[in-house]
Amino acid sequence: MDLLLHEVQALTPLLAAEAAAEAPGAGVEAADLEQAVWVRLLEHPDGAPAEFADWLRGAVRAEARLARRRRRHELPYAAEPPAAHDSGPESEVLAAERRRALRAAVRRLPARCRPLLTLLLSPTDPTYREIAGELGMSQGSLGPMRSRCLGCLRRMLAAEVAPPVRRGMEP
Repeated sequence: MDLLLHEVQALTPLLAAEAAAEAPGAGVEAADLEQAVWVRLLEHPDGAPAEFADWLRGAVRAEARLARRRRRHELPYAAEPPAAHDSGPESEVLAAERRRALRAAVRRLPARCRPLLTLLLSPTDPTYREIAGELGMSQGSLGPMRSRCLGCLRRMLAAEVAPPVRRGMEP
């Protein structure tokens, strides 16, 4: 066990360098690749591999390939869901109108929520780390703040929507 610990400590800079080299091409952060490789090592059925440095390089590349594959299939939050039967100009106009209405509603939110939701709706699809840096706040407080701001937006939009019309006999 001490030998493995010593080897892990010695190869940590190699892992950091490999992850930093592969991360931009995979579209993920280097720290995420490093973490995935450590998890892969813990899940390795035979314990530590014999050629640890070679295994480490291969694991980083494999995790980068997985990240690229996942990224191809993920959609950004602000993207409209694809509609199988609606692909004409009418659906495009309706989607554009929904985006305009949403952005107008975001502009009416309280001052603390506006910048966060504006960044979340950005077409560049920034990461939580980029949003936290832009807003000058910790990354851990983004989730709770996002929930509060989305609740505020939900309540505001619910108040603007007309209640459903009753049909039939009224009580």
